[in-house]
Amino acid sequence: MKLVPLADRVILKQDSAEETTKSGIILASQTQEKPQQAEVVAVGPGTDDVQMTVKVGDKVVYSKYAGTEVKLEDEEYIIVKQNDILAIVEE
Repeated sequence: MKLVPLADRVILKQDSAEETTKSGIILASQTQEKPQQAEVVAVGPGTDDVQMTVKVGDKVVYSKYAGTEVKLEDEEYIIVKQNDILAIVEE
């Protein structure tokens, strides 16, 4: 099974949450803050008004409360609109 985004939607695979603090304290799963960084795994075709600027493989930062979480075949994804993506992370 495969997710195919429509219009100006982008499918993200979220980076894993930090399990320990910098000082070495192990965090319980309830206290771990979800990261706002993710990798783009699929990009929709865009619309007449929206040209897609992200591509598969890009590392991005997205709005904290954006998107819809989806679980497919034991993998978790987030579907967001392209305008919910704030930046592309360049290495």
